[in-house]
Amino acid sequence: MGILAGFMAPHPPLIIPDVGRGQERGIQETIEAYEKMAEEIGGLQPETIVLLSPHQTMYADYFHISPGRGAKGDFGQFGAPQARMEVSYDTAFTERLGASAGVRGLHAGTLGERERRLDHGTMVPLYFVNKYWTGYRLVRVGLSAFPLIAHYRLGQCIREVAEALGRRTVIIASGDLSHRLKEDGPYGYQEEGPQYDARIMDVMGRAAFGELFDFSEDFCERAAECGHRSFTIMAGAFDGTALETKRLSYEGPFGVGYGICRYRALGPDESRHFLEQYEEKEKARLLAQREKEDPYVRLARQTIEEYVSTGRRIQVPQGLPEELYRNRAGAFVSLKEDGKLRGCIGTIQAVQGCLAEEIIANAVSACSQDPRFSPVETWEVDRLTVSVDVLGETEGISSPEELDVGRYGVIVTKGSKRGLLLPNLEGVDTVAQQIAIAKQKAGIREHEDVALERFEVVRHY
Repeated sequence: MGILAGFMAPHPPLIIPDVGRGQERGIQETIEAYEKMAEEIGGLQPETIVLLSPHQTMYADYFHISPGRGAKGDFGQFGAPQARMEVSYDTAFTERLGASAGVRGLHAGTLGERERRLDHGTMVPLYFVNKYWTGYRLVRVGLSAFPLIAHYRLGQCIREVAEALGRRTVIIASGDLSHRLKEDGPYGYQEEGPQYDARIMDVMGRAAFGELFDFSEDFCERAAECGHRSFTIMAGAFDGTALETKRLSYEGPFGVGYGICRYRALGPDESRHFLEQYEEKEKARLLAQREKEDPYVRLARQTIEEYVSTGRRIQVPQGLPEELYRNRAGAFVSLKEDGKLRGCIGTIQAVQGCLAEEIIANAVSACSQDPRFSPVETWEVDRLTVSVDVLGETEGISSPEELDVGRYGVIVTKGSKRGLLLPNLEGVDTVAQQIAIAKQKAGIREHEDVALERFEVVRHY
């Protein structure tokens, strides 16, 4: 056996009658599609349902799989404590999944549970499924801040375990689409909202799963979606598989997008190994990019490669441009993986003997000491995009009007707290955003007055 079918499904609590109290009639197409989905699952009679939820325990650097023999939950936080359910977990599947992920170099397992009770991202789909079939055991999987390729790989692990255990398995990718479709919606309007929904429904409606990797982190964030990683895990579970695909519904009447699609496994299809295809393209792109890197970036990359593989910091090599030995300046080393920030550490002013030493020190810190990320691992090094910003002199300014997000970086100071944000960053389009992010980094509250400084940088790729 293995993965029989998969479903992309939203999780609006108001779709539950006890919660909606009539409001659910505003998304009647979604309700009808949910009934069709649940009835189909009932016909398949799966032994295991793997449910991927954005609202279950989530870590930046770990996929959490719910432990134990089972769990309960209700819709009390939405005013309907009487609407409740209980599930039993497939403990053998859960254990095997953590082990399979480890073999693929993924950090996943049952450690670190923060909330045992079922989340609404799990309960809403199961509310409908339970009308037609209750003879399943559940595997509940959370998402992470890992790149999309890691989520796809986890999906491959899910399929591997389903096949190894001989389980009749259905996978449900729980996730709403954009939350920014309307001005009066929960998050207001952003043009990327409807753009995301149109794009994702096209991709998922065609089961063109390789295109999931083309959605940038910045675009997804601006759209305020919550299901993209769930969908990507499900896509991985169908890697190399021909699918019968059906788009069941799409609605967004309350400012949030709700889409339902169904996928039935038909058998092997060698043309649908999307991760393999993506990695081949990325390998070619990164190789071409590395050939264009200037000496500043090559120095940072050489430092990272040596430190990640051996734990040793390189000495300043010979043959660098003279200014790297002669000049002193603050510098930032930034790392991205699959278009997503993976580390960024730097110095506002020079603290090392020369600029080359500054870059080496900050490259080590960026790959191993950025508190927002786990240290870079060996398998990631070749996937990194590296840039180096060399800072010019800072100058005090009296007004935000003297800033330009494309030209100047900003330093904000309040007492002993000081925060910096580089110029010309993706997703930072206004001076107000720039100052707000710099304050946040410094631990300064948004409404507090700060002293402002600006600086220019020379960015090396």
